[in-house]
Amino acid sequence: MGLDELDRKATEAFPGHMVRKDLVRQFRGQFPVPTYVVEFMLGRYCASTDPAEIAEGVEMVQDQLSARTIRAGEEELFKARAREKGSVRVIDIITARLDSKSDSYLATLPSLRLTDVRIGDKLVSEHERMLTGGFYAEVDLGYDPAIAQEKGGRPFEVLSLREIQLSTRDILTKIAEGRKALSTTEWRDLLLRSVGLEPAMLTSRARDVALLRMVPFVERNYNMVELGPRGTGKSHLFQQVSPYAHLVSGGKATVARMFVNMANGQRGLVCQYDVVCFDEVSGVSFDQKDGVNIMKGYMESGEFSRGRESIRAEGSVVMVGNFDVDVQHQQRVGHLFGPLPPEMRNDTAFMDRIHSYLPGWDIPKVNKALFTNHFGIVSDVLAECFSRLRSQSRINTMQGRVHFGGALSGRDTNAVNKTVSGLLKLLYPDPEQPVPDEDLELSVRLALEVRRRVKEQQKRIGTAEFRNTQFSYSMGLDGVEKFVATPELQSEDSIGADPLPAGQVWAISPGGQDEGVGLYRLEVNEGPGGGVRILNQSPPAPFKESVKIAEQNLYARSRELVGDRNPREHEFTVQLRSFDASKAAGQTGLPVLLALSSSLLGKPLKGGLAVVGGINLGGSIEPVANPVDVVEHALSKGASTVLMPVSCRRPLVDLSDDVATKVQVLFYADAADALRKVLHEG
Repeated sequence: MGLDELDRKATEAFPGHMVRKDLVRQFRGQFPVPTYVVEFMLGRYCASTDPAEIAEGVEMVQDQLSARTIRAGEEELFKARAREKGSVRVIDIITARLDSKSDSYLATLPSLRLTDVRIGDKLVSEHERMLTGGFYAEVDLGYDPAIAQEKGGRPFEVLSLREIQLSTRDILTKIAEGRKALSTTEWRDLLLRSVGLEPAMLTSRARDVALLRMVPFVERNYNMVELGPRGTGKSHLFQQVSPYAHLVSGGKATVARMFVNMANGQRGLVCQYDVVCFDEVSGVSFDQKDGVNIMKGYMESGEFSRGRESIRAEGSVVMVGNFDVDVQHQQRVGHLFGPLPPEMRNDTAFMDRIHSYLPGWDIPKVNKALFTNHFGIVSDVLAECFSRLRSQSRINTMQGRVHFGGALSGRDTNAVNKTVSGLLKLLYPDPEQPVPDEDLELSVRLALEVRRRVKEQQKRIGTAEFRNTQFSYSMGLDGVEKFVATPELQSEDSIGADPLPAGQVWAISPGGQDEGVGLYRLEVNEGPGGGVRILNQSPPAPFKESVKIAEQNLYARSRELVGDRNPREHEFTVQLRSFDASKAAGQTGLPVLLALSSSLLGKPLKGGLAVVGGINLGGSIEPVANPVDVVEHALSKGASTVLMPVSCRRPLVDLSDDVATKVQVLFYADAADALRKVLHEG
């Protein structure tokens, strides 16, 4: 494998903490341990770019894993070795409990099926995690034949152990320091390589979704759902990469195991792990009726009550599952929470606690080409950094820089804040490192999208309180309001419910003798200078005429339209996009005038709107010959509102009942009246 520039920069920035990820795949399936255990061994012996050293290290790892991991059926063999030699070294999960009868600790080694191994108090106090779920370790297991002959004797003893952990107490500081040697793009690519993916084989969209998958690891009490096609590696991250994550396979989820066991007070998974992931979530059900309600309460506040005690925990809850159909069909037959279990599927209160819904359909199916052959950070080091980042917050980074629109409720804002905070922690592990506007804006857009996807499903279920889903934001105090849609709801050639950016308008030309009704999108940008330029090469003559007339009306009526702004001090560029067979764009003077005004004001027009009308140099509005055809065409293109000259009021009596109930027609008398009625109220 040839090293690329990122390999060279990363191995210099993170010496001793890098491993070639294709080496890890050589061991996959050979030994009964997760990926991060293999990477720990590789990180110890193969953290080098020298091929000879790597080959020697791989051989040592192979030998040690062969000698120390216990396959099914080999338990008695390892016990016999311990008896013969006095001790044996094994790699296994170790947990411990206090045995009150003997006032001593006992360890459990599941691969050896041993539940009563003696272990010293000092070892337990040095490694307290073995009391709360356990961890993988290299264990020196001793055997004492004298104790074996005693009645009820426990001959096996943990002599020493070494946690499978390359990370140290200051690991986050080291990684944050090394991060500064890489650009944001390089660091993102390195994060993806560190979880085994090759960024060059992923689209920009897939890279964003893969990054979003990591947010629950760095953000406390973060609730995420990812549904999509089978085979896209949804559960891999939660099963193989971090010892701080736990995967619950589909089936019964007991309240005792998830939260707290009332019989012995043992804390559940959400207390023991950073992330609890429900795999194949459609098959998950709780053993008690109030299980989902306890879960809802926990997802809301991070607390749950069992008996008199209120218990706080920080574990994030992730649910992953599969669609049996594609996303478009799923939206036609129901909503995108359809694959959830019946008790959660239509519960809008449960959905409201979901901070993000990841579009699993935007990640390609797993194949060999998607796996990286380059260097990445050792999983154990990455997992430790992720866990340490949970105690930090990056919400203050947004203060004064990002302002959200009025459609976001308190829960929406909280959800978006948590997602943005998580993304910024992933991209900038050092809280002192400044975050540029473009990275902050990308994080905000992703966070708004994954929360809006939740709201759209609540709206589909039909609850009136979730009707307003037009999420928006602006950067800085004077920033332009921008709207964020979920791509699966948006079609490029139809009028969406969201407002377009300022300066953009959906226009309908009534056509004429030689041409039918046509839908166009006008896109206007303004800057310093003067005049109006059309960017299209050889624009149609009727459209050029409409632009010329709109420009003169803007100059003549600027006070009514744009107040004290002087349009003569600005240069406007106009672009026309056609979405039908008709191309002339005649009689579109009023839509052009509204687009020019919207651009200068920096305010968008209302969403779902189509604008109709020609205007002459004197400012009079021209009649529309075929208003019924125009409204029907606007409806077929997705419009919910059509802005038309008031002269069309009588002819529109002939609209069918079906069309009249689906579209609202707004009438205007002149240009200023039209603008007043359609400016979006932010």
